[in-house]
Amino acid sequence: MPYLPSPDEVEAARTPAGGWKRDQLAAWGVPWPPPKGWKDELTERWKAAHQDSAPPPPPPTRPVPGDFAQETFDFG
Repeated sequence: MPYLPSPDEVEAARTPAGGWKRDQLAAWGVPWPPPKGWKDELTERWKAAHQDSAPPPPPPTRPVPGDFAQETFDFG
């Protein structure tokens, strides 16, 4: 499965001449020569993939032992 880059990653991968290398496009699943509208298609696929993503779950908590007692300090 090809890597799906963000729109920022696509822009950052430009060569100094302003294009993209064949092997970079292949890693993204874009055929050579790149068809018209390939960047827009990648952007839409990236947005669709990240639209439904929920935030990651919180880290698991460890159970507290029954005999655990927390000391309270009063610095007042």
